[in-house]
Amino acid sequence: MIHHGNEPMVIDHIGFVVKRLDEGIEQWTSLFGYVPITEKVANTRQKVNVIFLAKKDSCLVKLIEPSDKRSPIYQFALKGGGLHHICFRCTNLAAGIERLRKKGMRVIAEPQPGEAFENEKIAFLYARPGLNIELIDTDKKAGRREIPDDLL
Repeated sequence: MIHHGNEPMVIDHIGFVVKRLDEGIEQWTSLFGYVPITEKVANTRQKVNVIFLAKKDSCLVKLIEPSDKRSPIYQFALKGGGLHHICFRCTNLAAGIERLRKKGMRVIAEPQPGEAFENEKIAFLYARPGLNIELIDTDKKAGRREIPDDLL
């Protein structure tokens, strides 16, 4: 684990916007061998549906589809979607936010309950050029499934 100051941060997952979760799941399973490790979870605050995928010895992937036209990612999904954010997990969300803020990152979503993380707090920050960072301090994933060890 790399430590920056007193706040260790590791990549928890990479978030990709898709038009439809089912199509995204099919692509990630058939092309890259990922398997869903959660059920589909509705995030009513961001107006999105998400699912986490995993693969042995690899980073988690979160697929994100807009659940209605008012979703902040709706237009992005219409254009085909793609990489949306990298999520870092730290040990203390408030300390992590403060450290990144001092390094010049801008908070674009203050800490709020994240339904995909069993309502543990999440925050979003922005770093130039064009890097969205989700910050969490939990490893909880809502709707986690039991996955046979040989698949992961």
